Amino acid sequence: LVEDDPGDELMTREAFEDNKIRNTLHVVRDGQEALDFLYRRGEYTEAPRPDLVLLDLNLPKYDGRQVLEQIKGDPELALIPVVVLTTSS
Repeated sequence: LVEDDPGDELMTREAFEDNKIRNTLHVVRDGQEALDFLYRRGEYTEAPRPDLVLLDLNLPKYDGRQVLEQIKGDPELALIPVVVLTTSS
């Protein structure tokens, strides 16, 4: 989950629990952290390859569109499904 809003993170966790989705949910707070996690840089050198990315569009540093562009432009990451989320109206 790439989400900078703690309330939205909590809502996502509750949705997983309510629907008995038992997957491990890794959370990063901004676009830079998302890319570091995906490319296993810095503190994320041991990060698992995600089966799915839940991506907020409105993020600090790199926004969700930039992260999505990086994911889909990289052959190693492009096959990971991405679900784009936003609470903007």
